[in-house]
Amino acid sequence: AVTGSPSVAPSESAAPHPEAMPAALLSALVLRVLFVFLVPEVVAQQPGTLQPEVHPELLIQECTSAGCVAKTGAVVLDANWRWVNKGGQNCYTNQDTWDPAFCSDAAACAQTCSVEGADYSGTYGVTSNSENDGVTLNFVTKGTYGNNYGSRLYVMDGDDTYNMFKLKNREFAMDVDVSNLPCGLNGAVYFVEMDQHGDLDGQGNAAGAKYGTGYCDAQCPHDIKFIKGEANLLNWNNTNVPPSGHFGTCCAEMDIWEANSRATAYTPHPCAELGLTKCEGIVCGDTSKGERYKGVCDKDGCDFNSHRMGEKSFFGSGTDFTVDSSKPMTVVTQFLTSDGSDSGDLSEIKRFYVQDGKVIENSEATILGPNAGNSITDELCSKQKAKFGDLDHFAAKGALKSMGEALDRGMVLVLSLWDDSDVNMLWLDSAWPTDEAPRKPGVLRGPCPGGRTSEPAYLRQATPESQVTYSQIKVGTIGSTFSGTRRMASAEYV
Repeated sequence: AVTGSPSVAPSESAAPHPEAMPAALLSALVLRVLFVFLVPEVVAQQPGTLQPEVHPELLIQECTSAGCVAKTGAVVLDANWRWVNKGGQNCYTNQDTWDPAFCSDAAACAQTCSVEGADYSGTYGVTSNSENDGVTLNFVTKGTYGNNYGSRLYVMDGDDTYNMFKLKNREFAMDVDVSNLPCGLNGAVYFVEMDQHGDLDGQGNAAGAKYGTGYCDAQCPHDIKFIKGEANLLNWNNTNVPPSGHFGTCCAEMDIWEANSRATAYTPHPCAELGLTKCEGIVCGDTSKGERYKGVCDKDGCDFNSHRMGEKSFFGSGTDFTVDSSKPMTVVTQFLTSDGSDSGDLSEIKRFYVQDGKVIENSEATILGPNAGNSITDELCSKQKAKFGDLDHFAAKGALKSMGEALDRGMVLVLSLWDDSDVNMLWLDSAWPTDEAPRKPGVLRGPCPGGRTSEPAYLRQATPESQVTYSQIKVGTIGSTFSGTRRMASAEYV
């Protein structure tokens, strides 16, 4: 999951903010922050008047056995990327500090500062396709006032509300093209238990979902600048990467797709509390304080990464791989219940792919021994934790049953692209942690060498044309999402 970047007024530039991703056995986590190095981007809580906010359209298809119907929707840029100002003057400076003239008090800052609308294509590199059922996210966008790196978007069902997906006993499908994502980048699609209105309260947060407010995820990021109608001023550390404050924002997270052209993973992250928790102290579970497994959320999650689970020739670029990431593919995720009903407990998260007209079952978890399975179940997760020597925080936070309860309550869909200034995405596509031998089970997550070529500074200079495309998003009853027409992959069981 990702957190945000700094943001300053036009004509200034801010230091890039890496995502606050934990550095330990993190399957996928969160935060997929993207980093921005430029102009409009801080998060504010009042709607601005200097730049109109026009959401790019994104159609979502709802499917049953009778077929699929397109529903009008849109995407909105996260508020942490936007310019926050008071009458055209920065509330958050390009030194990653708060201007005390406007922000000496957390509540007053939120009520005083405005968050502006976004120039989606010109500043942030986000464009819709001609059918309005897909978006492309560019990695580097050179705008008028500086460079932007990556983005994080939320799917809406109206101008002021997020689309709340309830996926238990349902399947979610999308077409994705990661052919132009090298080692070190992450095109991430995931669900988080944000508030439908972005914690709009009409006072400290009068901007709401229309301006992309209210972010949270299972990593409990501290770099969110406004939380529940107040600025995150207390103990703000502008030398941290990314700059961060005292409070974090925690909530359940379901990572559908974390990937580049070399590796991919999907991961549930349950939490003990409902919705967004504004955390402080031990509740946040900060890794830097040695409290990672004492917090409200399961930061490691239970990930299924084919390379990590023993099948190194399943996913990658070229015809030598079962799923060829050099070409577009359809990714299908099914959320199965114990009794096949909407009210049953979540018992299995199943993955398969469709490419070149063929349905491809997920790889087997061969590293766990024979008959371990190829989907996420509580049994597989327990075996994985034992095999890799990881603490089973997933079980401690309620495992799949808890994840299913969050899916029942409704979750917001996130589409993102980011690089990782913390650990260079090693947890996704290389060997992690670096103080363990790569031959140890669970350490090797992908074929990338790591080192300089996975560092954000290198990637931003050497691979500015990197991008990811998400399209043909469908949600429906089990087995229903192949009844409509697909442009990127025509599905037929073979």
